[in-house]
Amino acid sequence: MDLHLKVISESVTPGRHAALLLDQAGWHMSPRLNVPENITIVPLPPKCPELNPQENIWQFMRDNWLSNRVFSSNENIVDHCCYAWNKLADQPWTIISIGSRDWA
Repeated sequence: MDLHLKVISESVTPGRHAALLLDQAGWHMSPRLNVPENITIVPLPPKCPELNPQENIWQFMRDNWLSNRVFSSNENIVDHCCYAWNKLADQPWTIISIGSRDWA
């Protein structure tokens, strides 16, 4: 997570500050986390997956490409998940639509 925050920090325009919305997973809220000076972590309320756009992305993928299937192996699961992810990545307008929030 520290490396991820470092990469985000480096992409923030100099003189600007980023607010990063995160769920309250242990690794997101750890006191050992090194949060760069130009980032503020804004925790989402607990048990509110509807507020987390990533949860909505996974729900969309499950509803459209991953549910009601029987997988033959772990490799088959990974392959199918990669297929679904790549299919979604080819639809940036869908990602924008699902992930947009009026309040963010």
